[in-house]
Formats: sequence, structure tokens, C-alpha cells
Amino acid sequence: MNEVTLCLARFKDLFNGMSAHNAGDLGNVYAEQVMFTDPFTTVHGLTSLQTYLAGAYGNVLACSFEFEHEVVAGQQASLTWTMHLQHKRIKRGAKIRVDGISYLQFEQGRVIRHRDYFDAGQLLYENLPVLGTAVKWLRRHAA
Repeated sequence: MNEVTLCLARFKDLFNGMSAHNAGDLGNVYAEQVMFTDPFTTVHGLTSLQTYLAGAYGNVLACSFEFEHEVVAGQQASLTWTMHLQHKRIKRGAKIRVDGISYLQFEQGRVIRHRDYFDAGQLLYENLPVLGTAVKWLRRHAA
């Protein structure tokens, strides 16, 4: 196994082990100067990523990922995933499903750049009481 493949395995384990009380060993996966981007924010540096993820997981009741397809090319990888999430403030804690993809760049066996692509509506907007109804209506009528 090369260092990218090993880091991908650590990445998957990290995200399937995270919880509101366990951020995991981010330094085992991410470089100190990592840049992380998702539909909600961009953060620079391992400390900022730790702070962001601690906040993001603060009200999580349960979260797991099914990693599906993986493409590795040199020092880059993309992987598709399905997140199964239960969050105190989303849909009253009921389980929701969010599909996404992560694009990763590696440097010296660590992730230096991580960008997540997913539909924020599928995660958040569709699952909020009033806004969710409006977003679902728009999706049905926009086609």
C-alpha cells in the first residue's frame, strides 16, 4: 500500500469514528496547513478544522458514512459517500441521508486539501419545518 491508500483508510476510519464527544485524531489524517471546504465554509489550518468539526458535530446524535466509489490518481483522490445522520436540530433527530463526494489532495501522506460536495438542501433546508416544505415544493415544480 502506498501513503495515499493508507491515508484514505485512516480518513474513512476517522469519519466513521467521529461523534459529539470524539473528534478523532485529525493530525493522523490532515496536514498542519490543510484547507477544508464544504458548502457552508472554508477553513485553513488543522486547528481551525478541529474547531469547525467540533462545532459541526456538537449536536450530532449519530453519524456514519458509506464510502462507495474511490478514484486515486497520484496525490489526489475522489470518493463518493452516503452520510447517515441524526442531529438534534434536524428533523427532530430522525435519521436523514445525504449523498456527497470528497475531493482530497495529499502531501507527505496527509490530506493537504479537502473539499466536500453535497446538496445543502438535502442535508439542511429540506429537513427544517417551514423551509423544508418550501424547498421540496420548489424541487417538484422546477422540473
